Amino acid sequence: MGAPPDLSLYPDQPGIYLYKDARGKILYVGKARSVRKRLASYFVAGPKHPKTEALLDEFVTIDTVVANTESEALALENAFIKKHKPRYNVLLRDDKTYPYIKVTTGETWPRAFVTRRVQRDGHSYFGPFLPARTCRGAMKMVTRLFQIRTCRIEIDGTLPRPCLYFDMGACLGPCASGLTTKEAYDGAVDDVTLFLSGRGEELAPRLREKMEAAAGDEHFELAAAYRDCLRTIDELAAKQRVQSLTGEDIDVFGEFLDDGNLAVALLLVRGGTVLDSREYFWERFDAAPEEFWPALLSQYYDTIADGTPGSHAAASFLPREVHLPVELPEDVLLPIETWLSERRGSKVVVRTPQRGSAFERVRIARDNARQNHLRRFKRVRESGEKATLALAKALDLDRRPSRIECFDISHNQGEATYASCVVFVDGEPRTDDYRVFKIDMPIPDDFASIAEAVGRRYGRVRDEGGEMPDLLVIDGGKGQLSAALSALDRLGIELPAAGLAKREEEVFVPGRSAPILLPRRHAGLRLLQRARDEAHRFGRKHHRRALGRRLVASELLGVPGLGPARVKTLLAAFGSAANVFAATEEALAVVAGKTVASRIVRFRADTETQGG
Repeated sequence: MGAPPDLSLYPDQPGIYLYKDARGKILYVGKARSVRKRLASYFVAGPKHPKTEALLDEFVTIDTVVANTESEALALENAFIKKHKPRYNVLLRDDKTYPYIKVTTGETWPRAFVTRRVQRDGHSYFGPFLPARTCRGAMKMVTRLFQIRTCRIEIDGTLPRPCLYFDMGACLGPCASGLTTKEAYDGAVDDVTLFLSGRGEELAPRLREKMEAAAGDEHFELAAAYRDCLRTIDELAAKQRVQSLTGEDIDVFGEFLDDGNLAVALLLVRGGTVLDSREYFWERFDAAPEEFWPALLSQYYDTIADGTPGSHAAASFLPREVHLPVELPEDVLLPIETWLSERRGSKVVVRTPQRGSAFERVRIARDNARQNHLRRFKRVRESGEKATLALAKALDLDRRPSRIECFDISHNQGEATYASCVVFVDGEPRTDDYRVFKIDMPIPDDFASIAEAVGRRYGRVRDEGGEMPDLLVIDGGKGQLSAALSALDRLGIELPAAGLAKREEEVFVPGRSAPILLPRRHAGLRLLQRARDEAHRFGRKHHRRALGRRLVASELLGVPGLGPARVKTLLAAFGSAANVFAATEEALAVVAGKTVASRIVRFRADTETQGG
């Protein structure tokens, strides 16, 4: 446990605090109305949450960043969590965002396109579109009726002819001279802005004028399109009037927790109608409601509903009310309500309904969460249990190997050697427990590398009282398995172990000279293969990063005409720059071609001459 800090050195004002480990890596980001008082609560004597105990055991230093208000501290907390993804924070893992239509009004000749990322870049964003499929229809109307461009080309009016979009009537053609004017194009952009902003009463007279002009010129198809657009605007206006009187804009959350796994369902209600739903999952969930719900709400509305506070993008997404399945203390709710209200530009209320139709909606969201939980976790658990039971029977284990840890070695002729360790629990990867070990060996030695990695891994697990695996799996045959068992013997640790040899997918176990041959469709063999392949993938990822770092300083870049891509190929083939320079011209030609090979040989000769 890190030493209790001198609290007098910390600010008695709003801000965030950063727990860091010995390497300076951020373990946890928290916010507080008073940083000093919040930190003091961590070091009060008495029982603590297991996650808090683990955090206090691991941290070394605590840094702070002060803020003017608690709402500003919440924004800071979100920014640090998104950037650093601390292991002890609740993380909203979701890459699904709603689409917006972006009009680049900051450019001379604006263009329109669909995006899922709102930035503070001086351009205009319209949306989000709920459900997402409605965005396609809106973009079709933008191009067909208003004809502003969607391309990325630089507009200077010098192209000899426009592209196909002009011929299709989907662009005014500002790229070619004489097809449109700046005034006409700006008018079209203004029409698009009015249409996407929902300001139909301003847009309708302009569209009616264009419809009549198109009919007068006998462009009846275009006139009909303008007529349909006018009808759409009237329908939207009528719908908005009804919704403003009777509809509701609410986000409704429900949760279901079982066996340490949490499912959260979100219903998006707009105009009194459920337009969309979302689902989120957390494994090994152990956060208190007072920590979890503010973290979920702040990360969701900061990431999914991105936009400048008070802007059209933020205000159009954020509802008037957010309904939760659990009650939170007032001091927990107030900062998140204030922050949401600032982003929306008007009051946002977060509450827990106790009766009526609002309570019924929360119950429906909870039922959705229960069904999502059943679909996500029960099927996975049943499949994993089936595979581990089959593996226990095939390997004659004393118990079902719920936790499996698999090792693999990655290197290039002894250069940048890494041992990867991946963890599967009930047949599914537990990525938070993955580890990688840098192995320093003067010459390539897979057996010694496996022994070192296994010794380092389980020596630390033993010393820290961590969880040992039910089955240790080694990528390799008898030799690699024996090396791992020797390392365990030196530690005084006994673990069930197996080696999986790639060529014939033979399974080797201690005490049996002959390998075990399992059917190709055997559930246990497939689980071993998944673990082996995942360990290989994880190890190669770190190995490639190491090669990339070495590439930056590689002597090979000094060879005339040799670029980073070719250097990377050579290093992958020969393992090091020294090996490349020592290779024969014939060997180099096989990997990089005769021209490159002759350049390397000539460079080597020139270097030796200068050195002599």
